Amino acid sequence: MYKINYIKDIALLLLLFIPALTYGQAQQQKVLTLQEFHQIILQHHPVAAQAALLSEQARQELRIARGTLDPVIASKVYRKEFGGKEYYNLWNNTLYVPLWFGPELKAGFEKNQGQYLNPENTTPSDGLSSVGISVPLGQGLFIDERRATIRQARLMQDIAEAERVKLINKLLLQATKDYWDWLFYYQQAQLYQESVGLADFRLKAVKARAQEGDLAAIDTVEALTEVQTRQVLLQEALLGYNNARLMVATHLWAENETPLELQENTIPAIVGSEVATLSAADLKQLLETARTNHPDLRKLTLKGEQLQIEQRFAADKLKPKLNAEYNLLQSDFYMRPEMWDNRFMGENYKLGLSFSLPLFLRQERGKLQLTKAKQQTNALEQIQASREIENNLLAAYNEWLALEEQIRLQQQMVENANILRNGEVTRFENGESSLFLVNSRELKLLEAQVKLYNLQAKYAKARTFLYWSAGSMEAK
Repeated sequence: MYKINYIKDIALLLLLFIPALTYGQAQQQKVLTLQEFHQIILQHHPVAAQAALLSEQARQELRIARGTLDPVIASKVYRKEFGGKEYYNLWNNTLYVPLWFGPELKAGFEKNQGQYLNPENTTPSDGLSSVGISVPLGQGLFIDERRATIRQARLMQDIAEAERVKLINKLLLQATKDYWDWLFYYQQAQLYQESVGLADFRLKAVKARAQEGDLAAIDTVEALTEVQTRQVLLQEALLGYNNARLMVATHLWAENETPLELQENTIPAIVGSEVATLSAADLKQLLETARTNHPDLRKLTLKGEQLQIEQRFAADKLKPKLNAEYNLLQSDFYMRPEMWDNRFMGENYKLGLSFSLPLFLRQERGKLQLTKAKQQTNALEQIQASREIENNLLAAYNEWLALEEQIRLQQQMVENANILRNGEVTRFENGESSLFLVNSRELKLLEAQVKLYNLQAKYAKARTFLYWSAGSMEAK
């Protein structure tokens, strides 16, 4: 009686048929590595473009702030005529040049005439030119609104950079998690696909042996049920795989905000999910990186510096306004060398001194106290954020270590399950076991292998989260 050598046929299937099929597929498949995936995201993803615009916005804010130091030219012309009489013609031109350290330079030319001209506005026939300076002696001497705004705008550039890094880190964190899910479902689908092929081959072998009378007919039902069970598992795995591919595809963009589709023959790379021990020195370096460069802490530190500038400006408001102004005059538009002579300067000038001070200073004192309260709030928030970031990083590190140990144990469980499966197959061939037990052992092996894939995906996610917690996601 002809009998199929079950063990040899199974070995033939595993060594020839399945590897050949996988090799044929690999010739057509394109591997998308995690690094390539990140590069595509950083180049064209809308969120990455939005993050880049934050730096541009900050540069323009600084440009606006510096505009307060732009020279200003002003010109005014007034004419009055009534009842056929010309009352006056007034023409006044002024150039203002603010200086960074507080004073303001001023140059002007005015030419006025008319029968009813106010004597104060009387000028020589060739006009009256002036050049002078206005100096704050009280409020505004060391800091003023212009200088405070520009300094805060400079810090805003660094804050925008920290916010940009935060957005990119968040984007890459989610994208990387989706990538590892994609890898897990891909491995699971591949495993179940191979198991369906193996169960189908076994069904054919059992049918042949049943026809020869070597096995009971009921074994064919057992083998068919196992094929159907694995087909259901394969369909569930394919559903998860296709959904994971869609989630990965949502992060793929081309130029001009054009969404990209993930091709059917594109598969994930396993590189990055392998166990890689993190030393104590590396952990210490990550903690130091988190303390100095984490975007959330950088933003709070820079905000504190902005509040220091705001406090200086608010304290300066408590001083009285005391401004001195001196203008040198001459009787035409063109400046003559003799105008810088001491005698000329002492006989042709316009001098002014202004003083003002609120009696109660309630607005100024309230602003100063409000700024100090904001500083205390920011300092407390910084302390809390620093503690949370450090603890989140340590928690991620603990999870990484735990998963590393779980993976080692699960690998041993896979090896043990494989030994038990092979032993059960041998017993079945010797007539000492049943097809049900063989299938049970094989399902246990599949479950152990799927759990190993799941742990490896979790391990890769934990590694990603660890570096994200340190604020260095963009570099990974």
